[in-house]
Amino acid sequence: MAQIHLTAIVDPKAQLDDTVIVGPYAVIGPEVRIGAGTRIGPHTVVEGRTTIGRDNQIFQFASIGAMPQDMSHGGEVTELVIGDRNTIREFCTFNTGTFKEQGVTRVGSDNWIMAYVHLAHDVVVGDHCVLANNVTLAGHVHVGDWATIGGLTGVHQFVHVGAHAMIGFQGHVAQDVAPYMTVDGNPLTVRAVNLTGLRRRGFSNDRIAVIRQIHKLLFRDGATLEQSVQQIEALKQGQDAESMADVQLMLDFLASAKRGLVR
Repeated sequence: MAQIHLTAIVDPKAQLDDTVIVGPYAVIGPEVRIGAGTRIGPHTVVEGRTTIGRDNQIFQFASIGAMPQDMSHGGEVTELVIGDRNTIREFCTFNTGTFKEQGVTRVGSDNWIMAYVHLAHDVVVGDHCVLANNVTLAGHVHVGDWATIGGLTGVHQFVHVGAHAMIGFQGHVAQDVAPYMTVDGNPLTVRAVNLTGLRRRGFSNDRIAVIRQIHKLLFRDGATLEQSVQQIEALKQGQDAESMADVQLMLDFLASAKRGLVR
């Protein structure tokens, strides 16, 4: 049997692995599924159609799986899906999705999500991301793998944040943030390649050199976006598989950008 504190309220229809730990005064709703090794902190509410994977730690007073804060939401049953090994700190609020997309808010695995973070409806967070205190992601925001978002940052609805990007403290993010880049300031500006992050993740000097070329073409040469895309496409010639994949990731991101690009 799961280790459920005597003061917790767990609906008998909820599906909890035998190794789940539920703290004092937590509330678990009937459509919740929680995987092995996950810990639910005191006073946390997990509701809605919410699936939580293995070995997550959710700290006290979080609200997980509440209905979306969307005035057009008509009570439809939508979902929140959380992967494995995430740390979710105090007072976080994660909402379910809407049928404006696929009805799912999704969090990947191995993320470090600090206190008071809000994930609105239809947000997608990848793997290995860091969201510092008071980060707020509006509806339909997508965050790529290994991205880092600084504290007190607000991200406008439909914005995409690319993989390996770094957003500085108190960013006002109203346009898409390209992969591999560090952005900060008000107005938000691309400062440089996220060299520290890439080196920590084992990127070779050759890969970083190609990414620096992308940075120069896209943000320093004064070309139009269309011209920059053509020049970045040419970088794939003669590269190894990893660098080709880095170039393609940038091209795919630029092709799907919805709100313009932070430059």
